[in-house]
Amino acid sequence: MPHDTSDEDEDYEIEVVEEYIGDYGSVRSIVREALPFELMATIGGVMAGLILSGMSQELEMIPGLIVITPAVLGMRGNISCTLGSRLGSAIHMGLITKIDNNPELVNNVSGSLLLSLIMSFILGIMGHLITVGLGLESAGVLALTSIAVLAGVSSGVILSVVAVLLALGMFRFGFDPDNVVTPAIATIGDIVSMMMLFLAAKVVLMI
Repeated sequence: MPHDTSDEDEDYEIEVVEEYIGDYGSVRSIVREALPFELMATIGGVMAGLILSGMSQELEMIPGLIVITPAVLGMRGNISCTLGSRLGSAIHMGLITKIDNNPELVNNVSGSLLLSLIMSFILGIMGHLITVGLGLESAGVLALTSIAVLAGVSSGVILSVVAVLLALGMFRFGFDPDNVVTPAIATIGDIVSMMMLFLAAKVVLMI
């Protein structure tokens, strides 16, 4: 009776896949890969707070800016972290292997930037309406919308580049992008968003 090598090859492949998945999904692997970036995320939040504390003059000169600041940070984190997760899934599925004119990569980044533009525009208008609705002084819908769009889109471009480089880089170095990219983007996103918000406020004040 001839020896069936196909069954042996199939069993070997199953064993390798199970071992790979088991190590990838183990508690030790998850904690080892994610913990440093979770610590960085905490530090990043503190640094974002320090940047905010240095914006006291802008907050006083642009009424309503304090209202949209947390929303800008939250929006940026939600959009960029979602991009990082989608990139990680696409990389695991083999849809993205490098930086090129890949439809999956282009669509993910383009969609993220378009969401940033739309949500920033809506955020500026809502920030003004809510501020006025609460009986507080507002710098005006044009000023708040300009700041939100400038900060949201500029930080979106920066974080899209970071997300792509980080997701592909971590995968090539043997890390699971799902464990690393989201907390890393949350950290970098807080700092970058606050810096862009600060610069956007400066630009609006100079106009």
